[in-house]
Amino acid sequence: MASSATGPTVRGAARYPYASGWTIFAGVMLISAGLMAVFQGTAAIQKDRVLVVTRSYVYAMNTEGWGWLHLVLGIVVIVAGVAVFSGAAWARVVGVVVAVFGMLANFVWLPYYPLWAIVLIALDALVIWALCVGRVVTPPAPGAGVADHDRPGPERAGPGRS
Repeated sequence: MASSATGPTVRGAARYPYASGWTIFAGVMLISAGLMAVFQGTAAIQKDRVLVVTRSYVYAMNTEGWGWLHLVLGIVVIVAGVAVFSGAAWARVVGVVVAVFGMLANFVWLPYYPLWAIVLIALDALVIWALCVGRVVTPPAPGAGVADHDRPGPERAGPGRS
């Protein structure tokens, strides 16, 4: 243990960012949306009677192939959701990109299972919003008191503060 002017500190103690607030919400929703996409893909692969294929829709495709796409996309969304909990900026960017792809895939999926697709499109929109407005918190340096960390200094004092 080393000693400094502010008190004892631990050598090698790293300060890692962590997710908070809307970022945690986005991570949980990404994992939920990924699980729903996996179920959706599994139902399509099994050629379940849950899916009703319309005849005259612009995007006509094989539901089994589309099911594999949803299954793989769902797994990628789950992995991105878990990565968002790290608080890393790259994980937030990946989360937004994956959510956009999820929205596009579910838009094309609308004629096969409209209610499920609309729910997933709404979840993806909320995830994008939450990842864009959320913030990542970095804990204070070891040895810094809470009062020292949160108290505005002269350079951080705004108008009307001293």
